[in-house]
Amino acid sequence: MSNARATHLTRRGILAAGGALGLGAVLAACGDGDAKSGGSDQETAAAKSGPWSFKDDRGTTVKLDKVPANIVAFTGVAAALHDYGIQVKGVFGPTTTADGKPDVQAGDLDVSKVTVLGNEWGKLNIEKYAALSPEVLITTTFDDAGTLWSVPVESADKIAKLAPSVAISVYDRQMTQPLQRMWELAESLGADMKSDAIAESKKKFETAAARLRAAAKAKPEIKVLAGSAAESIFYVSGTNFSIDLEYFKSLGVNFVEPSEQAKAESGGWFEALSWENVDKYDADIILMDDRSSTIQPADITEATWKKLPAVKAGQVIPRSPEPILSYDKCTPLLDNLAEAIENAKKVS
Repeated sequence: MSNARATHLTRRGILAAGGALGLGAVLAACGDGDAKSGGSDQETAAAKSGPWSFKDDRGTTVKLDKVPANIVAFTGVAAALHDYGIQVKGVFGPTTTADGKPDVQAGDLDVSKVTVLGNEWGKLNIEKYAALSPEVLITTTFDDAGTLWSVPVESADKIAKLAPSVAISVYDRQMTQPLQRMWELAESLGADMKSDAIAESKKKFETAAARLRAAAKAKPEIKVLAGSAAESIFYVSGTNFSIDLEYFKSLGVNFVEPSEQAKAESGGWFEALSWENVDKYDADIILMDDRSSTIQPADITEATWKKLPAVKAGQVIPRSPEPILSYDKCTPLLDNLAEAIENAKKVS
């Protein structure tokens, strides 16, 4: 992830922070985007609904004459809104893989029905964006300055002139807070948050949270390390700032923490280790960054990795450092970690 001091980090360090970013650059600056609400019926309903306003996590209030129908959003945000029945017109950020399939950050989003303005972090085609006649751009922010995630810094000013922006903070708070904020945003955009399906998804999340708390309490000796793999570096993420790790820790999960000196050097996010030193910390379970910008466990060939007790025991599971902020998508993150702890052997 990144933070207020992220501009001092390399792009790769921010993205692979094992916290929330992907392999690559410094945080993007403010910008905006465009969205769509789904269909003619929704657009008609939006037009009849009167003025729309939403106060985001930067303290900025966006006011429009009607509920926006032309929405552009960061891919993960679009995926969360999709789960609540709100469809966007365009997306930016990792959306499709090389074979055309949805990226992990696209969730259940139908990628064939959105205009992709940039299929990697920090890319947003201004001409395509303008052609969508955007009414609002929605993304997240990973620092306390309110920097708009994945909006390219070099064209941020031009992007900002095309439509107002909304940012949901995913910095230095527990997962439940941005989940609630995304809920409120979706509701403001016309989502039926009282539907049985959405109520059930929230109930399942709460059940999964209780399960993880119970698993952590039953096996406090199980140590969990959050990692992210790059070609020459293995990142060990600290629990500071990352919404998933902060929340898991609050439920009692025993995390391996990087040294204070290392965290200080990265602005508090992580420690960067050479592959020769990947065994610096003992762990029973390894949570590995599942984003397409990182190397996945099956593709890691370093001998030191293969010798790790957790790896040899098969106790490596995926982690989503940039969770899709719907209850439906965050519930499996809790259940998967709970199951891993329930079944884990003490190997460290």
